[in-house]
Amino acid sequence: MTFFERFRDKRSFDYKQCLVIRTDLKLSKGKTAVQASHASILAYERAPKSLRKKWMQEGQKKVALAVPGVKELYLLKEQADKLGVASALVVDAGLTEIPPGTVTALGLGPDKQEILDKITGKLKLL
Repeated sequence: MTFFERFRDKRSFDYKQCLVIRTDLKLSKGKTAVQASHASILAYERAPKSLRKKWMQEGQKKVALAVPGVKELYLLKEQADKLGVASALVVDAGLTEIPPGTVTALGLGPDKQEILDKITGKLKLL
């Protein structure tokens, strides 16, 4: 049985990762994808191995979410820190579309879905 066959009929997940992107920067689709990728890897590396393993076994659910500005990213990170959720802010090097040092995204988790929903439950999908 392939990886996709194991997860094709799974209707719910216990774990996920949230990738939160600033919409005020008006990043290109490619730049947005790269910033989300950075957020995913950075947050994953900070998560406990036990959560990473469960998330990987379950199929690595990810959700891309939008916030209007940098202030919201910092508020979400603060909430994550209070709940003990692995998180990582992405700071751009400034080589292409935006100035160096611009905070573009936030990765959260992987962690239990219900915990991440306490932090991101009111955000819109990207």
